[in-house]
Amino acid sequence: MIYFKRLIFIFIITTSCQSNGQLNFEGDVNNSLKEASAAETIPQSDLIWTIQDSGNDSELYGLNEKGDILKKVVITNASNIDWEDLASDKLGNIYIGDFGNNNEKRKIFRILKIDYEDLSKESAEAKIMEFTLPKKQDSKDFEAFFLFKDSFYIMSKESKKFIVLKVPNKMGKHEAMVHSKYNLDGKDNKITSADISENGKTIILLNHDKLWKITNFKSDAFFSGSTTELPFKHNSQKEGVCFKNDAVVYITDERNVTTGGNLYSFSIN
Repeated sequence: MIYFKRLIFIFIITTSCQSNGQLNFEGDVNNSLKEASAAETIPQSDLIWTIQDSGNDSELYGLNEKGDILKKVVITNASNIDWEDLASDKLGNIYIGDFGNNNEKRKIFRILKIDYEDLSKESAEAKIMEFTLPKKQDSKDFEAFFLFKDSFYIMSKESKKFIVLKVPNKMGKHEAMVHSKYNLDGKDNKITSADISENGKTIILLNHDKLWKITNFKSDAFFSGSTTELPFKHNSQKEGVCFKNDAVVYITDERNVTTGGNLYSFSIN
């Protein structure tokens, strides 16, 4: 019965996706990945990289466009406290955002750097950056970040106004600074993943039923630019987004009993 319902869901998604901006079903993420919480691509590889969040193995997975696991890298020196998102730099190094904080009591957060050369190996040792919040800033839950120039920008997961932290991309321990605060129009706008285009001119923020495209900003004054809401007309626990190219993004959602666990593409033009 579950298999039959899943076939119906896939049929609905694939037959309803037209060129009007709807989600396009690409593949079914391997069944062993119940909670694909991120997505990231790098120019040096054709794979779509993903992770699972808290309570799962400390592993980085490389998927093809059908959702099959083609590569697995075990991170040997860092437990999965609450891995939430992925970012990358121009050299192909991948960064794991270990900053999930559902109970909002966490004090120390981490970003794990996996060198590009280690992505071809079976295991790797992460380089670890730690950061704390500013002294007057309450602890928050974070699920999304991206790397712009030499700093990470990390967004809190809140229904209304969210904060953006700025942390330098340098090994060691840091105190994050509050870069900005912003309020997206509407309700229940919790950001679950983010990415920035390779040319640094477009930012995308993911929600369960929509994403926002931010353009025409100067330097890192991101919210001085134009923000466009792009609805999916489809609601699931979407947790990962990354650029395929300047016009199309990949999206993953977590697997529930009869839905999710899929890889989609979506036009942002």
